[in-house]
Order: sequence, then C-alpha cells, then structure tokens
Amino acid sequence: QVQLVESGGALVQAGDSLRLSCAASGRTYAMGWFRQAPGKEREFVAAMSRFGGNLYYADSLNRRFTISRDNAKNTAYLQMNNLKLEDTAVYYCAATYTPPSNYTDSKKYTNWGQGTQVTVSS
Repeated sequence: QVQLVESGGALVQAGDSLRLSCAASGRTYAMGWFRQAPGKEREFVAAMSRFGGNLYYADSLNRRFTISRDNAKNTAYLQMNNLKLEDTAVYYCAATYTPPSNYTDSKKYTNWGQGTQVTVSS
C-alpha cells in the first residue's frame, strides 16, 4: 500500500505563504490535497494527474494555491500564498492508484497521509 507523508504545516500570519510537501512511497496516479477545518466537512483543495495534464482547484481559493509534483522524487506540493484565516485546517495529501473518474471527490482517493496542521492567525 502506498504511504504518504505530509510536511510543511505551520502557524503563520494572514498574508504569509507556505509550501506543503507530500512524499509518497509506491505508485500514485492522481495526487490531491484536501483540508478539514474545525467543525467543518473535509473539502477539496487541489489535485492533478500523473503528468500534469489535468489540474483542478477549488473555486473558493481564488487562485492563491498551486499544486505541483516531482515524479522523480514521487512528491507532491501545495504552494499556498496569501493565506487567510479561513485556510486554517488540517491539510491531507491523498493519492489514487489509477486514473480517477473525478479528481475532486475525496471518495476516489484510497491512500491518505496523516495530515499537517496549518494555522493562520491575524
């Protein structure tokens, strides 16, 4: 089973930037980022296909985040800019083994990391 390990979470101020990393061990096709804020449902953040032909972002991000991956390192990244209070959440990396029918649906991802906490303060 593929193993995913997130890192990079921190306590930051509004307007700051962070780069999250997700190191994978094993085969991955789609890689995505989801987040779970306190008292809220898990929501989709960003995802991409194996070679970057398909990119997806949550509309609410207003293009502040960028997903990328380095397949040689088998690592995905989430560059987060201009962080806002509402971005506070545990961020999870997820992966599929084969091409998913829907990249934004958390139920399509079978492998998940442990999560990394991002806290944004004013």
